[in-house]
This record gives sequence, structure tokens and C-alpha cells, in this order.
Amino acid sequence: MTQTLKTPQIPWQHDLEQWLQPFLPQFHHKNQALWAPVYLQGLLGEGRRKSVEPMADRVAPGNTQQLHHFVSGSNWALDPLEATLVQRADALVGGPDALLIVDDTALVKKGRHSAGVGHQYCGELGKKANCQSLVSLTLARGEVPVPVGLRLFLPEAWDEDTARRAAAKIPADLKHRPKWRIALEEIDRVIEQGARFGAVVADAGYGNCGPFRRELSKRELNWAVGVSSTVQVYPADVRVEHVPNAHGRPRKHPVPGVVAVSAEAMIATLPARVWRTITWRKGWKGPLKAQFAMLRVRVAEGAKIAQGRRLPGEEQVWLVCEQRVHGERRYYLSNLPASTAPCVLARLIKGRWACEQAHQQMKQELGLDHYEGRCWLGLQHHALMVMIGYAFLQWLRLRDKKGAHATARHPGPVCRKS
Repeated sequence: MTQTLKTPQIPWQHDLEQWLQPFLPQFHHKNQALWAPVYLQGLLGEGRRKSVEPMADRVAPGNTQQLHHFVSGSNWALDPLEATLVQRADALVGGPDALLIVDDTALVKKGRHSAGVGHQYCGELGKKANCQSLVSLTLARGEVPVPVGLRLFLPEAWDEDTARRAAAKIPADLKHRPKWRIALEEIDRVIEQGARFGAVVADAGYGNCGPFRRELSKRELNWAVGVSSTVQVYPADVRVEHVPNAHGRPRKHPVPGVVAVSAEAMIATLPARVWRTITWRKGWKGPLKAQFAMLRVRVAEGAKIAQGRRLPGEEQVWLVCEQRVHGERRYYLSNLPASTAPCVLARLIKGRWACEQAHQQMKQELGLDHYEGRCWLGLQHHALMVMIGYAFLQWLRLRDKKGAHATARHPGPVCRKS
């Protein structure tokens, strides 16, 4: 039986009703479509804590159990709502100059029974901690991010722990997968659902994975990713030849003309004149800028040869080094064309910042990390509601800035030699 609610009137309630029009038909039951706006009002409204009980006290007094059932007990499908979110996000910020940002965000937890919890790296704390980790995809243009995917990462320890899996209601076919594989599946999903973007960007947690980069290239996607300073590279013009060994017998593998070196060592060979200062956007305290050096290379990710070394990969890519004000250096790879201007490449690399902004705002404003249930589906429902709520806020912000004006490109990066 469909229930009726009396919820406090809020100034943006009519706007929320308008925003949710494409989403509500995706629920198969009237009660689900009834409680979704209420849950979102709880996430969007006042109050520090965005777990079920305090939200119910504010927006649906006396209906705590119904609100809890909506997010944790009701088996509504994710796919149609996620597809609608992607379509709405694309309408806001999608296009050839948009970025699809791959990252992950951690939810700090106590105990060991919440789905996917484990002792793993937590970016919020900058160290390993007991937390859940969500692989995230964010569609962004300029400084406007809209998250379109949050998928729980399941540590290997959960694969054989039948008791914990049963208690957390984890689907039987859901097993541990590396984060980069989850990210690729999510990229394929949002492309199929209509997301438009010009490039994929990611940090070194994904960029260090050669298969991840190669799979992006196979999909004919532009990408720019962080890598560690130790990644092995060859000069772009390296020659690979079949050279007989000292005994005259043919070698099993061809031999590169030079030895691969680390990205750090390759950059160290560059003359001072190649470094240039690039300003990629304006920050709160003034222009954001750093020094960059860039050259074309081939990554050592081909067939294995003697002593654990690898042949050059087939693809020529950009190796980029960023030197920050205090001397810290960061390294990146990108498959953008050789004709790409350094300013464009630097701006693309630094575009990943937008997802960090989105993660922080989803936690601080919408309670992404406030979900107190243990079950897998409840967490995924909560994360999806948070993303829908965040997209609604971006819609309001863009509308208040008169749409097209808000998404106008911020001034292009300034590039000059040091």
C-alpha cells in the first residue's frame, strides 16, 4: 500500500521535483518512487549527520524504518538510475572538451563487517586504515565535476569469507577484481549510456598499470595518467633489431639499441631549456603554475627479454614531469598526439583535481561517508542517491549562473619558457 508523507517544505523542493522527473519512472514500485525524494531531501537539507535516523527526524518524523528500508532493504535496480544520471550529467558538462576522471575514495570505518571493509590505503588519511574503498568516475568540464560512478572495491580477503559475505549480502558472483578492471568496466558502462568526453585522466594508482593504459588505447580513448618515477622508458626513436649473440646462434628475442631507464633518469638528461612554466588555472590564492618538461618516449612494456627487462611498447607516448614550487616532482604519461601543445597537455593532467573537489563535497555536504548499514546493496544505493543529489546541486549552480555562461571555458593555460 502506498504511504503518504508530510515533509517539511523547503525552498528548493519544487526544483528537486523537476530534477527527479526522469529518475522516478526508473523505480518499479510506487513506494520506492515515494521515498527517493524524501531520502534526497535528507541528504540535501540541513544537519551535519546524513545517516538514516537523523535524516528521518528532519524530513520524515516517525518514518525511520521506512526510510531505512528504502536504502538498505528495498531491492531497486541500480542500472536504470545510473543510466539516467549519466545522461543528465552529460547534458550538464559532457562534450569533446570534458574529462572522464578515474579515481577512488575511501570511507573510514570501524569494525570488520561492513561490505568490503579492510585494512587498505585511505587517501583521506594518507595511510593504510580500516576503510571501504569506492572506485569513482567523474565527468567534468572546466571546474564543474559531476560524479557518475561509485563502485565498491572488494578486497581479496572477502572472497572466501562466507560468513561475512552472507551478513553483508554480497552477491555470489561478485568477487575481488583489481581496481583498474572495475574502472574499465565503469568506463565502458558510461560510454554505452551516452557520456561524451575528450580524454580519460587518472592518478598513478591506475596509471602504473600497463594493461589499464593499453585497454584505454584499444578503445581509441585519449588518456593522461600519473605514474611513478621508476616506470621504465625508452627514447621514442629506439631501434629494435635481431642481433646474433657471441656464439653465432640466433637470439630468441630482438634487442633494443639502448637500455631502458626510469622516467626520473630520462627527465634528468634533459637540458634546462626544455623546462617551461605553465599556468593552468586561477586558484583561490592566485594563478596555479609549475614547471613542466615533456618528451616523447616508448614505455618498456613489450615482450620480456633477458634479466627481467622488457622491449619497448608499440605506442609512442608523452612523458611529462611536473616540478612544483618546493621542488617536488611528479611524472605522467599520455597518448595525446605528438603535435599536442605543452599547455594543453599540462591542463589535461591537472584536470584530475576536479574529482577530489567532488569527493570532498559529497562527504561534507551530502554525507557520502555517513551510511551506517553493513550490506553491499545499501551502500551502493546510498552512493547513487548521493551522486544524484550532487548532480542536482550542480544543476542548480549552473542554472543560477545562467547555464551557458557557467560552463564557459575558463581562460586557457599560460605557457612560457623558464
